[in-house]
Amino acid sequence: MSRILTSSALSLVLLSILATPAISTDNATQGMPLLGDRFPDITVQTTAGTMDLPDAYAGKWFILFSHPGDFTPVCTTEFVAFAKRHEQFRENNTELIGLSIDQVQAHMKWVEWINDTLKTNITFPIIADGTGRVAKQLGMIHPAKGSNTVRAVFIIDPSGTIRTILYYPQEVGRNMDEILRTVRALQVADQNRVAMPANWPNNELIADGVIIPPPTNETTKATRVTGNNMTCFDWWLCYKEVPY
Repeated sequence: MSRILTSSALSLVLLSILATPAISTDNATQGMPLLGDRFPDITVQTTAGTMDLPDAYAGKWFILFSHPGDFTPVCTTEFVAFAKRHEQFRENNTELIGLSIDQVQAHMKWVEWINDTLKTNITFPIIADGTGRVAKQLGMIHPAKGSNTVRAVFIIDPSGTIRTILYYPQEVGRNMDEILRTVRALQVADQNRVAMPANWPNNELIADGVIIPPPTNETTKATRVTGNNMTCFDWWLCYKEVPY
C-alpha cells in the first residue's frame, strides 16, 4: 500500500484542523498539576469510548502522553515505538493513553493508517481533546511553543498520584525505553523504600544496586557500616541489592 496519504485521509486531517477551535493560551498553565498531586478527575472521549480518569486505571499505573497533532512525522514514530513496547508496559502493570487536540475521527484514521501502512497495531486509546480543555488543565499548552500540545508525559501510580512529569519540545521525540525504565524504577523504589541511582540498573558505581536513604540522626549514622546486605562508601552513601 502506498505510504502517501490518500485523498480521504487528507480530507479528514484538514477537516479536523478546521473543526478544532483556536485555543486561548491565557492562563493555560494555571493550576497545572505537580508531582505528588492526585491526577485530576477528568471525563474524556477516546478512540475506545468515554473514560473517567484516573479511575479507569484504578489499581494500575498508567502513562498519559500528549502529541502536537495527528499525521505528523515525529508523533507517528512515537506511536509505533509505544505500540511495540505496549506489552512490556503491561508486564509492569502499566497502561498507555495518548492525547492531542485533534478530533476522534482524525485519531481513528491515523491509527488505521499506522496499522495498514506501518504494520503496527495501536492497542491503546487516544484522547480527543478538540477544545484543548484537558491539555490546558494538565499544563500541556506552553504559549511560547504555540497553541499545540507539547510532548508531555505523565506517569501516574495505582492510587492516582502523579509520580513523574516529562516535557519534550516538538523537535525531539521521546525515548520510550527511558519512560519504561522510569516506571520500573518507581515500582522498585516503592516496594523497597529506596532510591534509584543514575542510569539504574546500569549505574557506573553500583551497577543494579539501589540507594538506601541516608540516616536522619546520629544513632542511625553510627550504625552505618558495610554488612547485612549493605555496602557503604560512607555513612551517607550506602546501597544494597534488591530483586527487580
